[in-house]
Amino acid sequence: MKVHMLSMMVFALCCISSVFPQSPNYTIGMSQCNLGEPWRVQMNADIKNAAQAHPEIRVMFKDAQNDNLRQSAHIDEFVRAGVNLIIVSPKEAAPLTKPISDAYKKGIPVIVLDRRILGNDYTCFIGADNKKIGKAAGKWIAALLGGKGTIVELKGLMTSTPGQDRSSGFREGIKGSRCKIIFEADMKWLEPNARKEMESALSRFPQIDLVYAHNDPGAHGAYLAAKAAGREGTMKFVGIDGLPQEGRMYVKQGILAASFEYPTGGREAIETALQILGGKKAAREITLPSRVFTKDNIDKGGEALPQ
Repeated sequence: MKVHMLSMMVFALCCISSVFPQSPNYTIGMSQCNLGEPWRVQMNADIKNAAQAHPEIRVMFKDAQNDNLRQSAHIDEFVRAGVNLIIVSPKEAAPLTKPISDAYKKGIPVIVLDRRILGNDYTCFIGADNKKIGKAAGKWIAALLGGKGTIVELKGLMTSTPGQDRSSGFREGIKGSRCKIIFEADMKWLEPNARKEMESALSRFPQIDLVYAHNDPGAHGAYLAAKAAGREGTMKFVGIDGLPQEGRMYVKQGILAASFEYPTGGREAIETALQILGGKKAAREITLPSRVFTKDNIDKGGEALPQ
């Protein structure tokens, strides 16, 4: 009888452990600057999916809703909560430098994802080379236009490092050609802003050969504005991000001439976090590879940009 009861108890404990998996050993705080951009929604999804394969970690997500002060407060909350590691994708470099630095100096490993901060008070930076992507886009566009043409540049948030690098890189790419930027505006990564800025460009310039937007929502917003004006057939549209359900889809639909990939780094962030939490030294900088998607290579998985 006692043996039977013991067997039943062991069986019950096994059932309980299968329903309730092992408790996480580590807590990671993930500070996202906003979830108003599809690319950032995908970043969070990539982090979540990668973390689900590791029951020893738990990820706490916070959305700063495009507010520097709120994001700073979120980082402070993670520090007070005693998280084991912080992943942060900053809204802007300068305002987020101090809270990230403070967390790092208190001994909490910090992975900076996508956008850089000022200084070196972080454990690891993960991101693609925005300047290289911008330069590749500039060269590709100059070739597409036969070395001359009028361009509208719709910029990402220019107080963020990706916006700055995608702009300066692009100018390097078209240097030496007769391509001319006739209109530029900061649309802050948001499609509605891009559409509004494009409406201004259309009202001022009867001839626009191409729109270069710092992300695919910006390029799509510009396309919608041009379509509403009946001018979408007279110009080309190029963006950056290359998400399957967005940029690549627009290329397949013929809306964008090209989309340059900017990987989220979500999977790599979790892989690096596990390495750090396991007591191993992580690389200080991890540069992610990129591809360009066009109508000619979209079904082949795009074309890798040269390293």
